[in-house]
Amino acid sequence: MSTELIDLTTPRAAESSSISSERILAGAPTQTVANYFSDASGQFFAGRWTSSPGKWRIQYNESELCVLTAGRVALVSASGTRCEFGPGAAFVVPAGFEGTWEVLEACTKLYAIFEPQP
Repeated sequence: MSTELIDLTTPRAAESSSISSERILAGAPTQTVANYFSDASGQFFAGRWTSSPGKWRIQYNESELCVLTAGRVALVSASGTRCEFGPGAAFVVPAGFEGTWEVLEACTKLYAIFEPQP
């Protein structure tokens, strides 16, 4: 594994990603993921994610730091708490979070994910 710094702003080829149809609540979101880093344990990841508008159910097993660089999103917890974020916003979605993720305007985020071993 390289110990060189990784610049998440450097362009990198992204892969298409999809949401299972049973989780989609509105729209037909298309997504891409460019994972820039995975640690040797397979528990930590960092990269860039994009999505077109849509809304879907989420249930997090991992903890994720999100930094929105473009667009607007709204997350609503299972208890009904709604949070909206725009460019420059940084937030953490903790493991165990359940609710919905809605892309209000096409968005891009930088992410850092920690996924504990079962």
